[in-house]
Amino acid sequence: MRILFSFGLTGLMAAPALAADMEISIEVPKLDVAEYHKPYVAVWLEGPDKKVAANLAVWYDIANPKKEGDKWLKDLRQWWRRAGRELKVPADGLTSATRAPGGHTVKFDGTSAALKDLSAGQYELVVEAAREVGGREVLRIPLQWPPKEGTALSAKGEHELGSVAVNVKP
Repeated sequence: MRILFSFGLTGLMAAPALAADMEISIEVPKLDVAEYHKPYVAVWLEGPDKKVAANLAVWYDIANPKKEGDKWLKDLRQWWRRAGRELKVPADGLTSATRAPGGHTVKFDGTSAALKDLSAGQYELVVEAAREVGGREVLRIPLQWPPKEGTALSAKGEHELGSVAVNVKP
């Protein structure tokens, strides 16, 4: 399994599922606007109860000269309410710098910290983006873990996110 960023697990910690691989591809669109700022992005897996089962990635302004880039993480509203406010950033293997327009891919295997204890079941891959002087967008892709067969799923954003794809394989 491949995923863009790797977060620690929270919630849903039953018996570990079989190993699988996940790859997540996220497109940050190039916008024709007067004042462009790279978006903050959070990627996580959510269970049917809407609780975070695994944090996978958080991109934010870690190079802020005033060391206050993390204060804007709360603009990732859904992620912040579910997991962000409890996370101490920067988090090794989870947080990294914002990304320029273009395609970005993160890969995970079943032994990665984010997925190794993930219970079998139905989840949603959630990708949220927020941009200063811009908008906010959330995409959700339902998926089964672990996958019984190789599966490619995708969703298309309307403004702050381009295409988001997840490929899982046993």
